[in-house]
Amino acid sequence: MFPAAAGYDRAITVFSPDGRLYQVEYAIETVRRGSLALGIKSSDGSLLAVEEKIRKLQTYGLTQKIFQVDDHIGVAAAGYIPDARIQVDQARVVAQSNRLVYDEPVDVEIMARRVADMSQQFTQFAGVRPFGVSLIISGVDRNGANLYLTDPSGNYVAYDAVAIGAGSEQVMELFEQRYAQDLKLENAIVLAMEAIYQVSDDKTGVKHIKIAIIEKETGRLRRLSEAELEKYAEKVKPQGSGAETSKSKS
Repeated sequence: MFPAAAGYDRAITVFSPDGRLYQVEYAIETVRRGSLALGIKSSDGSLLAVEEKIRKLQTYGLTQKIFQVDDHIGVAAAGYIPDARIQVDQARVVAQSNRLVYDEPVDVEIMARRVADMSQQFTQFAGVRPFGVSLIISGVDRNGANLYLTDPSGNYVAYDAVAIGAGSEQVMELFEQRYAQDLKLENAIVLAMEAIYQVSDDKTGVKHIKIAIIEKETGRLRRLSEAELEKYAEKVKPQGSGAETSKSKS
């Protein structure tokens, strides 16, 4: 729980006496309460994974939390997803403008910085609120595989593996134990599924898991089918088995 804001949370442009912007902190808390999203960078590509719980009559296959920005860039979101759609639309404009002006795909870091700049603008003007969403931006460019995290404050940071949303602290502990620089994409997929199973109420099945990969070889984003996810789910070791699945090499 947050301490009493004493009125300093009524406007986004007002700092509290201890130097805090409460509205930005509230937006970051919205992200923490969102469902899990994660990204992993591997030696031969990168991936995005999210947990999406499907209602009984909801059509399976429509992903609400993973977006394609360009052929080589994808985004996973946690928090207030309608805000994510606005940021993704702006990111797509940046990607297409870069192709029109420079005749080349935009770098992943440039994309992350532009998205973060847009978030920061909504922390300094009266009459607006911060975006209540964080984005994991993943892609492959001339510098190889890249992974960045943006947050409502306008900050962006590069990661090898990162998780946001509910249960992200547990997942980050798992990544710290199991991630390796020479991790192959197939093993990264297994690690991502294991991370989701660890914090999810659903410990089996794949209907609540969505994964998209960007391979270095093709440089294009591809969403994994349910059949592919089931194949990888068979490789996930039971929790507490001590298996070193993610560090095995192909």
